Amino acid sequence: MLSTNQVTPQLIHPELIKLEKSFGKSVLNKIDDPFLENHQIKLWIKRDDLLHPIISGNKWRKLKYNLDHALSLGADTLISMGGTYSNHLHALAYTGKMLGLKTIGIIRGERPEPLSPTLLDMESWGMELRYISRSEYRQYRSYKHWHDLPGIKPKQYWLPEGGANKLALKGIAELVSEIDIKYDSLSVACGTGATLAGLINAVPKQQSVLGFAALKKASFLTSDVQSLLSGEFHHWEIFHDYHFGGFAKLKPELALFMSQFEQITSIPLETVYTGKMLYGIYDLIAKGHFGLGERIIALHTGGLHGKRGYP
Repeated sequence: MLSTNQVTPQLIHPELIKLEKSFGKSVLNKIDDPFLENHQIKLWIKRDDLLHPIISGNKWRKLKYNLDHALSLGADTLISMGGTYSNHLHALAYTGKMLGLKTIGIIRGERPEPLSPTLLDMESWGMELRYISRSEYRQYRSYKHWHDLPGIKPKQYWLPEGGANKLALKGIAELVSEIDIKYDSLSVACGTGATLAGLINAVPKQQSVLGFAALKKASFLTSDVQSLLSGEFHHWEIFHDYHFGGFAKLKPELALFMSQFEQITSIPLETVYTGKMLYGIYDLIAKGHFGLGERIIALHTGGLHGKRGYP
């Protein structure tokens, strides 16, 4: 096994610095929409989708310090898990190719025919795909630390589902430090809840943090997020009514909202996460959830490749 005595350096690995220098800038876009003006709400989008066309948004934020730790330990293989449309595995496969690291993806369920565009990308970037049953997949969720995976070999490094661990939170904190305007709440879509936990850990205590579950029956998110938190925190909550039938499901009302939002703002959305979150924010505004004059920042977590396969 890799040595556990080494400490993650303060400066990240040179290869990661080189990769990050090639990225675009994540900016804040203020949304000019008559609907928002009528409700006296101000909304900005934190455009993490602009960081990179593939390693975009919270995918890079969560991977950054995990990759730094893996490289500092001399790892040559990254192993993680996800579904057939996993943004996390998609980004991991590409990043592994860029860094010259082998990658292995543990995929939930049987090999689909045909392969999803996401899986085709991952294979083309050299990721070895291993398909396991859903019951086995649930067991894999219990392996949280880089060396937890049974049978892990020397120079292999395990990342939990979605990259959801303490090192991921360090990258999310950098996102918060980039916000230079006053705001009342910060919103994000939730898969594993790691990004939400990172935001809660990092924002000033006077701000609230709102999560929008992308999965059906995601009550587990509350305890998973709490397990990643440290210290006492201000208000945060997760909304569970905007999953539209389940993960990656699309209903006509969501498709219509996304089309209208994109026409007004010229900001592309995707169905799995960001579209659902923004639908939820607009719905809550209409229902009077937010106070007059409230200033909201919504995090665009990227993953726009997920639009493929949808009308």
